[in-house]
Amino acid sequence: MADALLPDQRVVVTGGAGFLGRRVVAELESRGASPYIARSADYDLTVPGAAEQLMADQRPSLVIHLAARVGGIGYNQAEPAPLYLSNLLMGTHVIEAARSAGVTKTVLLGTVCSYPKFTPVPFEEASFWDGYPEETNAPYGIAKKAQLVHAQVNAAQYGQRFAYLIPTNLFGPGDKFHPAVSHVIPALIKKCVEAHESGAPSVDVWGTGTASREYLFVDDAATAIVDAAERYDEAIPEPINLGANHEVTIRETVETIARLVGFQGELRWDATKPDGQPRRRVDASRALDLFGWKATTPFEDGLRATIDWYLANRTEAEQPPRTL
Repeated sequence: MADALLPDQRVVVTGGAGFLGRRVVAELESRGASPYIARSADYDLTVPGAAEQLMADQRPSLVIHLAARVGGIGYNQAEPAPLYLSNLLMGTHVIEAARSAGVTKTVLLGTVCSYPKFTPVPFEEASFWDGYPEETNAPYGIAKKAQLVHAQVNAAQYGQRFAYLIPTNLFGPGDKFHPAVSHVIPALIKKCVEAHESGAPSVDVWGTGTASREYLFVDDAATAIVDAAERYDEAIPEPINLGANHEVTIRETVETIARLVGFQGELRWDATKPDGQPRRRVDASRALDLFGWKATTPFEDGLRATIDWYLANRTEAEQPPRTL
C-alpha cells in the first residue's frame, strides 16, 4: 500500500463541484488535504490544451478525475453522441496532461455501465471484457472503458500510476433531480413526492420493475475514492468494483421510496419503456483486500437522507443541466 496523503499534498479534483465531487472534496479536507476544484467554466477538459493548463496552473501530485457528462436512460437515448465524445475527450486529455506534468497518481472513475449486458451476478472484474454493454448505456460505458485501456498502456510504457474504480449506481443528498438527467432514485423520489403532495392517484414508472440495481451511497463512494488515492498501488491498474453488497429490484426501489414519502396510490408500470441492464450487483471484495474499503450505509438510511435533502433543497435539486 502507498503512503497516506500528506496534509500539504497538492490535489486537483475535476468535477469537484458536482454531486460526487463535493463529497470527495469534503473527505479530502477531513484528512488534511487542500484540494483544488477544477470547474468546467475555468477548464473545459473537452478542449485540447485545457487539461495541460490546469496541471501547469495547479501543479498537483494527485489528480482525481470525476468530471463527466452523465444522465439516466432517457438522456442516454437522447444524447448518445455527446455522452460518448465528451467523456472520451475529458478522460483522454486528463490522463495525458497528468503524464506530461509528472503527476504522481491519477484516480479515474469508471462506471458499472461498462460491464457486458449479460454478466454473471455478482459482477467480478474478470468479466469486464466479456461482452458488449447494455445498448442504452454503451456510448457512456465504452468511453469510460477506454480510460482503463489508456491507463494500463501508460502505466506499462511510462510508469504512470493510476487507480481505476467502478462504482455501482450512486445516490444521496446533492443528486440531480431534473428529469432530463436524473437517474432512477432521484427520478422516482421526485415523482412520488409530487404525487403525494398533489393527491394524484397513481405514478407512472418506466419498465417492468423486474430489473435490479445495487445502489451505493455517495458518502461511501467518496470514502472509497480517497482510500484508493491514499493506499492503492499496483504497477498496472486493474478495475476495482465499489458496491454495497445489496441488490434491489426497481419495483422494490419505488415501493420503498413511495412508503418513505407517504405516497399510497397505484404504481403503473410502462413496459414499453426500457428496463436497462437486467441485473446489477458487484463483487467489491477487491476494494476491501487492496485498500481496506467497505460500504457502511444501509440502503433505507441513505434513501431517507436523500429524500430529506430533496425536500429541503428542491430549487437547487431541480436545476436544469448547463447543457442538454
